Amino acid sequence: MITRFAPSPTGLLHLGHAYSLARGVAAVAGGGELRLRIDDLDTTRCRPEFVAALEEDLDWLGVSFAGPVLVESQRAAVYEEALERLRGAGLLYPCFCTRKDIEAALAAPHGAAGGRYPGTCRDLPDEPERRATQPHSWRLDHEKALARVGALPSWQDHDGSVHLSTRADLDDAILARKDAPAAYHLACVLDDAAQGVTLVTRSADLAGATPIQRLLQQLLELPEPAYLHHPIVVGADGRRLAKRDRAPTLQQLRADGVEGPALLAALMDERLPLGYRLVDPT
Repeated sequence: MITRFAPSPTGLLHLGHAYSLARGVAAVAGGGELRLRIDDLDTTRCRPEFVAALEEDLDWLGVSFAGPVLVESQRAAVYEEALERLRGAGLLYPCFCTRKDIEAALAAPHGAAGGRYPGTCRDLPDEPERRATQPHSWRLDHEKALARVGALPSWQDHDGSVHLSTRADLDDAILARKDAPAAYHLACVLDDAAQGVTLVTRSADLAGATPIQRLLQQLLELPEPAYLHHPIVVGADGRRLAKRDRAPTLQQLRADGVEGPALLAALMDERLPLGYRLVDPT
């Protein structure tokens, strides 16, 4: 079994990251490998000092990883090759919408249900001149993608149970952003395949990403891993721990005298420090 830990160096790691890491460590404890990936495609927020800080945190926790570290910012050519393959199959379209454009379309009387992308750019004629001069992202036409694979995607949990997605689970997801060579969905499936991941371990709030990622794995003929979506850590106020909310960091816990290996062992047993608890948002 091979799983991975894929932090984004956009801030300091906190207890929620440590819990997710502990679930990965526990998953391979009976014989397997844990691999490290640095999700640094967000060039506006990722910083070298946060990479150095997470390396210190991982050393403090006493975690060792198998194989080389995969750094997403070094894989632009891999992502572009996959994008070109999907473009060549007629499955992508350029999207020129801003966040404000999409919010306005969704707020309209007949806006798309459930906050889904309303398809504003889906049927526009391809204009290479516009693409050459105007920032745009690339979206997957999920209806054409479904027609190509012939069935709704399904996936298997770590316990062997099988899930079948519905059309409501899918959307025209962004696969490459205006300012990055790939977006989360595309980078995730390509990097999992590159690292030989057989079990995707991540928090339950990312479970909604699984249907579109399984669809991409089918389109790109990538291996199918199993999935373990674990509960999230919340504080005394019931809010999920987040960097933007200045959640207590591992760096702070270390300064307070907490022993890293002891903390990791406790989290593997789902024993959280006082004031924290686990919630399954699914």
